[in-house]
Amino acid sequence: MSLRIGLDVGGTNTDAVVLDHGDRLVAKAKRPTTPDVTGGLLAALDAVLGEVDPAAITRIMLGTTHATNAILERRGLGRVAVIRLGAPATTSVPPLSDWPGDLRATVSAGEAVLPGGHFVDGYPISPLDLGAVRRFLDGRDADAVAVTGVFSPASAEQERAVAELVTREYGLPVSLSHELGSLGLLERENATVLNAALYGVADRVTGALTSALESRGLSALPYLAQNDGTLMTLEQARRLPVSTIGSGPANSLRGAAFLSGAQDAIVADVGGTSTDLGVLVGGFPRESTAATEIGGVLTNFRMPDILAIALGGGSVIGPGPSVGPESVGYRIAELALAFGGGVPTLTDAGILAGRGQELGRAWEAGELGRAWEAGELEALLTEALKVSDAMVEDAVDRMTLGRTGRPLVAVGGGAFLLPASIPGVSGVLRPRHAEVANAVGAAIALASGRVDTILPAGQNRAERIEAAKTEAAARAVQAGADPGGVEIVDLYEIPLSYLSEPAVRLHVKAAGPLKPNR
Repeated sequence: MSLRIGLDVGGTNTDAVVLDHGDRLVAKAKRPTTPDVTGGLLAALDAVLGEVDPAAITRIMLGTTHATNAILERRGLGRVAVIRLGAPATTSVPPLSDWPGDLRATVSAGEAVLPGGHFVDGYPISPLDLGAVRRFLDGRDADAVAVTGVFSPASAEQERAVAELVTREYGLPVSLSHELGSLGLLERENATVLNAALYGVADRVTGALTSALESRGLSALPYLAQNDGTLMTLEQARRLPVSTIGSGPANSLRGAAFLSGAQDAIVADVGGTSTDLGVLVGGFPRESTAATEIGGVLTNFRMPDILAIALGGGSVIGPGPSVGPESVGYRIAELALAFGGGVPTLTDAGILAGRGQELGRAWEAGELGRAWEAGELEALLTEALKVSDAMVEDAVDRMTLGRTGRPLVAVGGGAFLLPASIPGVSGVLRPRHAEVANAVGAAIALASGRVDTILPAGQNRAERIEAAKTEAAARAVQAGADPGGVEIVDLYEIPLSYLSEPAVRLHVKAAGPLKPNR
């Protein structure tokens, strides 16, 4: 029997599940996330390996916060030489102008706006000057190079030419913007630079995962989850590490769809520190149409449309009452009142109201008074739960956009905190194994590839669309998909306004099951 493991690293807990060839869950574990992330990951992995035959494990899928944490904490990032191909058209707004000062100082090894770039129809703004590239890079101390061309989604020739030069003459890894973002020069450039800065982080994560498998005698093929709810190989993760940002919420959405059977629904993933709300469309996360801010930097690579509120099982309750944003996080088992601690948390309020009593012993409010008088504490927890319910109702209203016919799927370790009914949804679904939905989402994910480009109007439109579909399918295979099972799951055209010649933005996504082990 072949088995596969799904792992997901959250802010409070790291979850692991084992699924068999029939997608049945045969083992699960939840362990506190450790400050170094890797320790908690290995503890969860070891917990499920103790319940199955390790020799039967054929694949392991990981959703991790390593990349996100590195950007937020400004640690472990590489120095990046930033090249924009867009002179003289884009010199008025230099690269990284809108970055926070500390992040720019950490990442940038220098920026340059060099001749090149294209108009929206693919015609060059100015010829590419490879000599200028050499003059910029000569003697520069950098770990990687980020290259962004104006309208490179329409024509990526210049970016590829620079990449060939850098690889051949400088031996540095290169991040190319047409592989990451869509229209919007500054946001796409930001995503490209962050991707280049994360190469070292990606090497450490993939190396640690590989070493962990070897040390435990596992021959399983490893994959990393990316932020659209699909998977990629370790080789691809090393090249596009920024794609792992947002993989946690995407995994939860995919896991919620799988566990509940709902293909179109609102999903609320309640963790220890926050609640993430997203929308399922056809079983996949609805993607955000707005620029996404990561560590103070706006980017436009694909991300699930997520609304995060500071509300979780570890949210600290204060006078007022106030709920969060402070949380006891992974220390909930020692600090919350229900587990013998002295900090009132939302978990305590939920248990007092009869929600999730299995998490702690049934107690009377009078037993809990340490810093509070018993009656005052009971009233505080009761009112705090009302505040929490109101926060959830408001968040659901913002995500439904007026559509009330869809159910809400409650997942995550704190799902018990949600009320039995919520205005704006047809019902609240609480599937079995909901507490590890994020790890399940990683375990059942497909591999995917996509193309985001610009098509000028013309007689070759049909040929260009077919070529884009072929390229998207090839990228899915490169990510680990079985060539025989790849399908086009998304294709849309968006007319572009204010152009002298008509053009459309074309988006194509292909996805398929992982190729069989050899």
